[in-house]
Amino acid sequence: MSWDHAFGLANLAAMAGWAVLILLPRWQRIVDGLRYGLVGALALTYAGLVMVYFAGSGGGFDSIAAVRTLFASDPVLLAGWLHYLAFDLFVGIWIAEQADALGLSRWLQAPILVATFMFGPLGLVVFLLWKGAYGARTFLAGGVKS
Repeated sequence: MSWDHAFGLANLAAMAGWAVLILLPRWQRIVDGLRYGLVGALALTYAGLVMVYFAGSGGGFDSIAAVRTLFASDPVLLAGWLHYLAFDLFVGIWIAEQADALGLSRWLQAPILVATFMFGPLGLVVFLLWKGAYGARTFLAGGVKS
């Protein structure tokens, strides 16, 4: 299998996972399948690629030039992409569970989750801002802040 093909399969799997998270009911088995199945598979594939290809890439993390060299290797670049896919989906699952617990409408969750899928930390920041505002509103209304 080519690195391009592996990249395409990883993208397809991640997009399917995000679609499941956003569109389907959040039954525990579905959420666990995403968290331990899909995120786990992405993470394990990442780990395997890093263990096999990282040392021989000639790159590192001590400068932007070293990172550029690191990602000049297709298998290490794929590993880096898998890192993004796994972590962003893991964070998306956490956001969805938190939002469900706080009673945020699935319609309002969807753009936050899409932002997390597309731009990772931006979606997380939007959710944390919403959660902070929700907590402040609950506190000011005399409710219990969890």
